[in-house]
Amino acid sequence: MNSEGSSEGSSEGSNGVDPRLKTGATELFGVDYPIVQTGMGWVAGPSLVTATAKAGALGILAAATMTLEEMRAAIAEVRSRTDRPFGVNLRTDAADVEQRVDHLIAENVRVASFAQAPRPDMVAKLKDNGVVVMPTVGARRHAEKVAEWGVDAVLCQGSEGGGHTGTVPTSLLLPQVLDAVDVPVIAAGGFHDGRGLAAALAWGADGIAMGTRFLLTSDSRVPDWVKAVYLDTAVTGTVVSTAVDGAPQRVIRTEVIDTLERTGILKLPRAALNALRFRKLTETSLRDLLREGLSMKKNQDLTWSQVAMAANAAMLTRATMVEGRLEVGILPTGQCVGVVDDLPSCEELVSRIVSQARARLDTCA
Repeated sequence: MNSEGSSEGSSEGSNGVDPRLKTGATELFGVDYPIVQTGMGWVAGPSLVTATAKAGALGILAAATMTLEEMRAAIAEVRSRTDRPFGVNLRTDAADVEQRVDHLIAENVRVASFAQAPRPDMVAKLKDNGVVVMPTVGARRHAEKVAEWGVDAVLCQGSEGGGHTGTVPTSLLLPQVLDAVDVPVIAAGGFHDGRGLAAALAWGADGIAMGTRFLLTSDSRVPDWVKAVYLDTAVTGTVVSTAVDGAPQRVIRTEVIDTLERTGILKLPRAALNALRFRKLTETSLRDLLREGLSMKKNQDLTWSQVAMAANAAMLTRATMVEGRLEVGILPTGQCVGVVDDLPSCEELVSRIVSQARARLDTCA
């Protein structure tokens, strides 16, 4: 495909943006392009969010893996670097979620995103104070439920997506969600270039969200040797496993994942031994491990076997993705990892995707 869009049928608006790329999402988020960088835990920090925002897309800060103070500092850092809109990802079941919501409101953060469905009262509070609410959904019924609560948009992730994901592919899930709700829908799962953006718009979506593609940029803080593993992974090199923390999660297949898959987490003694073994590897204190485990047991429907590994899962991911300790072997990823082969800046990536989308839309005009 020609990387540059032709001028036919694509006259730009007064702000230089192709009007075909102006959607309900760009208006809602206040951004130039209908592209979202997802709030990847341990990955989407201030530098990546800032670079994405400056490129004209919506960057989402991964506050779900931050303490409250770390979140406050991260928001302040983004604010000091850009005046462009950005979002913050929250965990609904966090003990201090109310304080986090209050801080987003106080700081006039544009978007609050949730991997889990936020409570109706939380949705109302954020909306009443001008914060856009966008939960992630993996099923039509979930989209219908949160739409009834008044969310402003939904991020619809198909099974190709990275990290915790469902079983329905984007090509089937997206049309279902579009038929079910009247709010802007952001398509996620497998998107990595401008052809995907054009396809999502043709389906009726208001934009696309990408995690792995933004992880694999020069602005991502993931160590280069970890990025090299991603770039060397084939389309068939990922697996959706429940052995990491008890929930289906798409990760790169590594020796550690293969070991966990063989041993499983069905028996508590074995799961506990695995958790303790990884605790030593990640240098997590036993007190922190127990605290995280008890919190998960209280707020999520997990067995004690699942809790034993889930409590340590965040530390496993952090050790691999941030500290670059490949021996830990937990590398969440979308299936599109197998077709990504370079590390552009966020500005280069967004510009390329916009150009490709315009070219594809021109050929379909």
